[in-house]
Amino acid sequence: MYKLGIDVGGTNTDAVLINEKLEVTAEIKRPTSGDIYDGIVDAIRSIIDISGIDPGEIRQAMLGTTQCTNAIVERKHLASVAVLRIGAPATLGVPPMVDWEDDIKKAVTAYTVVRGGSEYDGKELAELDEDAVREFFESVKGKAESVAISAVFSTIRNEHETRAAEICREVLGNDIHISISSEIGSMGLIERENATILNAALFHVAERFTEGFVKSLEEMGIVNAEVYLSQNDGTLMTMEHARRYPILTIACGPTNSIRGASYLSKLENAIVIDVGGTTTDLGVIQNGFPRESSIAANIGGVRTNFRMPDVVTIGLGGGSVVREQADGSITVGPDSVGYKITEKALIFGGDVMTATDIAVRLGMFELGDKSKTDKISIEFAEKTMSVIKCMVEDAIDAMKVSNDDADVILVGGGSIILPDSFEGASSVLKPGFFGTANAIGSAISKVSGTFEKLIDYDKTPRDEALENAKKEAVEMAVASGALRETVEIIDVEDVPLAYYPGNTNRVKIKAAGDLK
Repeated sequence: MYKLGIDVGGTNTDAVLINEKLEVTAEIKRPTSGDIYDGIVDAIRSIIDISGIDPGEIRQAMLGTTQCTNAIVERKHLASVAVLRIGAPATLGVPPMVDWEDDIKKAVTAYTVVRGGSEYDGKELAELDEDAVREFFESVKGKAESVAISAVFSTIRNEHETRAAEICREVLGNDIHISISSEIGSMGLIERENATILNAALFHVAERFTEGFVKSLEEMGIVNAEVYLSQNDGTLMTMEHARRYPILTIACGPTNSIRGASYLSKLENAIVIDVGGTTTDLGVIQNGFPRESSIAANIGGVRTNFRMPDVVTIGLGGGSVVREQADGSITVGPDSVGYKITEKALIFGGDVMTATDIAVRLGMFELGDKSKTDKISIEFAEKTMSVIKCMVEDAIDAMKVSNDDADVILVGGGSIILPDSFEGASSVLKPGFFGTANAIGSAISKVSGTFEKLIDYDKTPRDEALENAKKEAVEMAVASGALRETVEIIDVEDVPLAYYPGNTNRVKIKAAGDLK
């Protein structure tokens, strides 16, 4: 039995095969094609040819993709969305999409704000205006392909959201795609609403890449495999879950690399530096999983507050263009030759000096024709490498939460351009198979379950409440496909809500385990 892991990045599509002993048996890296599915098929065909295995032996297939991120950034393939906010009269002063750019606002075909929602303490702000809800959905018949519903303080009470969803299905039918904010974001109406609208707008994109992945597998004779998508907390989700919550695939690339780095290095706490062809992502492993960001995430100019990995991205990659400025200073990036490095870089007969050329000139590794870098002086190359090193060291400092040195893991095909030591790093490790860590992270990812609820510790003692919540999280992970004996609690959070009656706390427990 084999696991197939695929990660589609902006520059390369990586694929790996992992056997029953969780050993990497084959890996390949291919340039990402204009048609993502042709690229996936090519990657699958190549890795089957290299390994010589029977495609029927692949029983699990995992995909990490940037398709949702690209759709938002490029404003392409977005579904038309009808937006319902439940929160009048309290939220009328700030309309939906108040700070959105005009080009992405076009995805929303209509919006309205109706009476309803909750106060911060869970009390009803106003009774849900069901007539207004029904009237709005009647007005968007034939105009909207997807619906986004948000209510003020729905993370405290979401009854009005779920009732509005019921009315939506009554009016628009059971096949309409509905995104509910309490299932996606956290506290903060505007950011949570934004995330919900984006999730609704990604409906068609999710259908296309989930169906396309399954089709590409079938085309290559992989018909017995369970299929999963990577999500941005370092775990996997089913095809159905990905279609409902496509926004959770955003930033799964960095999380896959972080998980892969942890697996390859056997380190559960470290800073991971993932160098690609154009950019470098830095993230943090905490207990084997990516550290989550505590601030609002900006996606394509839209502020959101759903879970996202804590990642710093800098404009440095293997294809980054190196230039000497008029004042003698040297710049590296942020522009890059990207996947055209095999045509443009000096070592491949091109005429663009890249970071890879500098590393080859300094003898850090062998690639292409080193003699074509002879015109680069050693002094210039060393000065350029100092610039590269400073860029990375500054980013390492940005990821730290203390002054202590941290272990650093280098992964990604572009990490060959980095030195083997940095200020602020206690150790620098580049494990085997570092170039395909993202695909490996996808293949070895676990499935998770997250339990979240408001609990009054005056009614249920804290120890008892947390123990019950942990059991619920474990059961949710098992229900998602995890082997019970492998499930472990990976995150515990209980936050007191001073503004809520009694000794109420928001309890959030996350459990994860290996796939069955």
